[in-house]
Amino acid sequence: MNLFGVMNISASALQAERARAEVVASNMANAETTRTAEGGPYKRQQVVFETADAEAEQSFASQLMGGANGGPVKIGVNGSRQSFLHRNLMMGNDLDDSAQGVAVAAVVNDNGAPQKRYDPSHPDAGPDGYVEYPDINPLTEMVDLMGAQRSYGLNASAVQAEKSMIGTAIDLGRSTS
Repeated sequence: MNLFGVMNISASALQAERARAEVVASNMANAETTRTAEGGPYKRQQVVFETADAEAEQSFASQLMGGANGGPVKIGVNGSRQSFLHRNLMMGNDLDDSAQGVAVAAVVNDNGAPQKRYDPSHPDAGPDGYVEYPDINPLTEMVDLMGAQRSYGLNASAVQAEKSMIGTAIDLGRSTS
């Protein structure tokens, strides 16, 4: 793997963790939303990661800007639910030149049953007086946010370390010339 390959992998992880943090923020903001355009209460969302497409040639800058050519991130559905790190690092596989990082495979709705609270004066109350609220636990969301924040910080540190190594390599090249 070349020196910039590590930066591209970290950049893809930065992008994926940013998407995860945005989804958590959306969940927290809609924790009390009882009516959506689709009908019913807001449904908690989760981000599914996958290994980035090995054929996609994306630079460090395009990864940070949200995809190839600075365009929006493609969110598609792929059956994979294991992260790049889990499949490669945790399973003992070495990273090779085909490793491209992590990508957002999909943002999926949690199909948990809504919480019911008795409030007959609420405009969205049913005939029995109960209102359906999203099944969003603020503690779970905060843990997800802290995980995304920690992962983002670690990948940003990896980018800084890589920049430092490249700078040192350039300085060594200059001093030997």
